[in-house]
Parts: sequence; C-alpha cells; structure tokens
Amino acid sequence: MSKEKRRRYQDKLEEMQVELNAMARWLQHTGKRLVVLFEGRDTAGKGGAINAIADGLNPRQCRVVALSKPSEREQGQWYFQRYVPHLPAAGEIVLFDRSWYNRAGVEKVMGYATPEQVEAFLAQAPVFEKLLVDDGILLFKYWLAVDQAQQEERFAERLADPLKRWKLSPIDLKAREKYAEYGKARDAMFKATHHRFAPWHVVDFNDQKTGRLTLIRHLLDHLPDQAVPEPKLALPPLKGRLGKERYTGPVKPIKTRFEL
Repeated sequence: MSKEKRRRYQDKLEEMQVELNAMARWLQHTGKRLVVLFEGRDTAGKGGAINAIADGLNPRQCRVVALSKPSEREQGQWYFQRYVPHLPAAGEIVLFDRSWYNRAGVEKVMGYATPEQVEAFLAQAPVFEKLLVDDGILLFKYWLAVDQAQQEERFAERLADPLKRWKLSPIDLKAREKYAEYGKARDAMFKATHHRFAPWHVVDFNDQKTGRLTLIRHLLDHLPDQAVPEPKLALPPLKGRLGKERYTGPVKPIKTRFEL
C-alpha cells in the first residue's frame, strides 16, 4: 500500500473514530446497549476490524469477547448459555470476535457438532436474537468476505511472520481444504437466520482497510443519529512548581538501556 493510500485510510478512520466516540456518549446517555457480531472465514480480518472500532473507545465501556473452546461443563449447557454473561449492560458495547454462530460454521464444517445440534441451533438462533432485540439491544451481524486466493496469501503471511504465527492453528490448516463447504454452511446460516429484526450484512474484506471503513461507516449510518453534547473540560494552571518523580525507598526505576 502506498503512503498516500495509507494516509487517506488513516484520515478516514480517525474521522469515524470521532463519530464512534459520539456514538458511545449517546449509548451512555440513553442506557442503550450495542452488540456487534463479527463472523467470516479465517484470515478475513475480524480482529483488525474490531481493533479499529475498539482502539479509540473506553475499554470500560467497550469490551471484545473472543471465547475459547468450550469446557467440558460448558458443553453440557444450553448452547447459548455461555454467551449470555458477556452481553452488555446499560450504555455498554460488546464486540464478538466470532459468536454463537460458531455452531453454524466451524463446528458444522469440521464435524464438532452433530447435524441435529446444527439444526436445533438454526431454529433457536432467531428466537434468541428476537429476545435480545425485543429487550432493546441494538444487534448487528457482519460477515467478512474473502476470496480463497487472498485467504491463501494471508495464511502464507502468517506462517512466515513469527509475530502472526499464533493466528495460525491446526484447525485453520484443516479448514483450508474446505473453502466450498464453508460457503455452503454460510448460505444455510443466512437462509435460517437473516431476519428483518436481525439481518446479516456482508462486507468485502479482500482489501482489509477498505473493508474496515465500509463496515464502520455502515454501523454508524444505521445507528440513531442522536448527538449528545461533549462535556467541556478545562485544565486550569497548576499552583507552584511542577513535581518530579522521586524515590526515597529501596525501589528504584529500571536503568534505561535505549536511546530513541
């Protein structure tokens, strides 16, 4: 990516992050709750999109939920049960990095769920989501789309980069051969769970930066446009001389080893 394109991306993102902060103030002011689900193929860019939203928000208000493999006890629960404790309270935002739709995607394709479990999930998910929406939760569901050629490039990049290798799991390697199966599972999921009260939105993430901007713009445009004035703060001059860090006890700062 050229420096000019990167600068344009950063400028547009910062503009939207200001709007996201205004949205967060509106949520706090009204007590509304926001849930955003990020689904898609491996390497689509879910983490980057989530970070683009969350980085400029108060982490006490905006939480990212990325659940690990269910424990033995959780496997014996009602499927949606382990997601319920992570839902937002008044004024909060929760961003799900994958969500309950694992059952309709990776669990179905990789054989971790039985056909009966998948069928039950597809029947229950709209009911569960209708309960959330009827209770006032603002629910958005995004599918991040990526072509297989682009996906392969990103897998190779992860394998070559030691800082990204943690993103590459044995499941990812097995899933590489199931691109078509994931597409069929996605289509069945859309057919069963795309409803007026909780629709799916597909975003092209072959270019991740463009995809992030498109997703954030869509989210902002589909939330109520209710401006809440930002509290005016001021920094009056301090009295007296400015203080310095001083340590009189046994604990001392680590010696600086770098010059930048």
